[in-house]
This record gives sequence, C-alpha cells and structure tokens, in this order.
Amino acid sequence: MVQRSQARFLARMVPGAKPAEHPGFVQPSLATLRDTVPQGAQWIHEIKFDGYRLQAHRNRGPAILYTRSGLDWTKRFAPIAHALGNLPADRIVIDGERIVIEDGRPNFSSLQADLSEGRTDRMQYYAFDLIYLDGFDIRAAPLIERKKVLERLLAEAQLAGPVLYSQHEEQGGADMFAQACAMNWEGIICKRRDAPYRSGRGESWVKVKCIQRGEFLIVGYVPVSGGQLAAVRLALRDGKDLLYVGKAGTGFTVKSSQELRRRLEPLLRKTSALTRGLKKPDTVWVEPEFSANIEYIEFTSEGTLRHPSYKGLSNGTERPRKG
Repeated sequence: MVQRSQARFLARMVPGAKPAEHPGFVQPSLATLRDTVPQGAQWIHEIKFDGYRLQAHRNRGPAILYTRSGLDWTKRFAPIAHALGNLPADRIVIDGERIVIEDGRPNFSSLQADLSEGRTDRMQYYAFDLIYLDGFDIRAAPLIERKKVLERLLAEAQLAGPVLYSQHEEQGGADMFAQACAMNWEGIICKRRDAPYRSGRGESWVKVKCIQRGEFLIVGYVPVSGGQLAAVRLALRDGKDLLYVGKAGTGFTVKSSQELRRRLEPLLRKTSALTRGLKKPDTVWVEPEFSANIEYIEFTSEGTLRHPSYKGLSNGTERPRKG
C-alpha cells in the first residue's frame, strides 16, 4: 500500500465521481480537426504534443502503459513507468502523450528514431487528463475538475524525471495558437472545460494544426482506374540536385485527379528525373514540368514531407527550390 494522496479526496468530491472498480483500458477521447480556434470562456487551450498517445495504469501493482489502440508498451517506456510507480495512489488511469523534445519543440521523427534505437534518455510524458483514481471513476466530472485533481496528484508526488503536467490557458486561444505556430509546434488542442471524458472522436475536444504551404515539383504519379491518380510523387531542387520529398495522396477530387493525370500523361519518361534513383513499381514517372501547391506539417528528419496534401497546381512557372 502506497501513501495516499490528498488528490484522492478531491477526486471523490468532484461532481460526477462514482465508486467503481479499476476500469482497465479505456478507449481514448479523440479531438476533431478544425480550421479555427474556438472562442469563449467555455474553452481551455493546451499545446498539441507531437508524439505517441499513452494511457498510464496502476492497479495495485507496477505501472502499465498502453498505446492509443490498447497495446502494452511498458517495456519501451520503462523510465516513464518507473516514475509513475512513485505516484501516491494504488489505482490510477491517466491520459497523456509521450514526446521527445529537440530544438525546443516536440519532434515526432526523433521520437520514432529513439524507439527504433531503444533510446530512453530524452523521453517525456505529459499527463493531461485523469480518468480514475483509487476507487473513483471521474470520467463524468467536468474536465477542469479532473485536471485540478491530476495537477494535485503530480505535485504531491514531486516526481523528478520524465512525467510532467500539461498546463493550459483559460483565455487567449488565438494568441496561444499563433505562438505555437511561430515556435514550429504542431498546433493546439481546445477542450470544453465542463465536458466529461468521452471515448471516441467528438466536438468537446478540437485540434487546430499549424499548416505550412509550399510548391513542389511533380516527378511521378500513382495511377488508378477511371483515368484518375491515387497520389503524386514530389521533389525539390537543391542546387543541381532534384531530391525526393515524398508522396501526396490526399486533397484530390475525382475531377481534379482526372484533370491532373490528363496533364501529366504527355510528360511520361521511363525512369525518374530524381538525382538519386527511387524504386517505386506503382509509379509512372514524368518530366518535372509542373509544380504543385502542397500543405504539410513539417519536414521529417529523413527529408520527406509529413502529412502532405495536394491543393492544386501552382499558378506560376517558377520551380521550387530547397531553402
């Protein structure tokens, strides 16, 4: 039996708290993507962490960490599990995100690289919601009350290590979003302060992403039936080199897909125009004569676009160049 926290008594008093057995894995609450930051006093705003969603559990034993789909990844994040084992609670369910900070911001590519290499020295876990604590299910409680209990729990534990509380802003969501984009963060999450914790995607959690835009040369396409294409292969000039930056497979309508394929078909070539050869059996290579307007999140550490989306052909004839 670990020493009980005062947070336990807060949890049992919040509106909607009810005695319950440990629930096991809970399907996580998911945010709906929106173009603008919601306004009003009913919203709070948090940084959108660019990492892996992790649900932290204890049930009178060691901490267990589950992925968004319910896989047990405790061994992969052993330092986080060890730190959570020091919380003054017997039974908990915490929702949060595992990230790697690089150059002052979360870096998803670095997180993936660390996972493949088994590196754990720079992992951090930001806890942003509390679902269950020592015999009380508090999913029905307002978000702002759940966060108060979580903050107290983590503060009393005085954890020295990778577990941190996710702070929020009660006002100024638009300013927070602008600052996040200026710092090259992924965006923000806006949550209704009075909302219960609901599994699945809903409107009480909204995500607003910082989107970058650029022009990239089309060097090939993936054909599908009906005279359409499934994706375009993209490249960027760097001096004399033509470098591959990835594939955009979203943003097309049936009409735009057919029209783009019609315009690309006269430009067919047997091999890619890329400086470094690329084996893609599903691809039809073309001369890099057209530039596409692309929305994307960032460049990965491998030099490819993250979440690229096609937004039409460039109006001009100037070809994009790296930098």
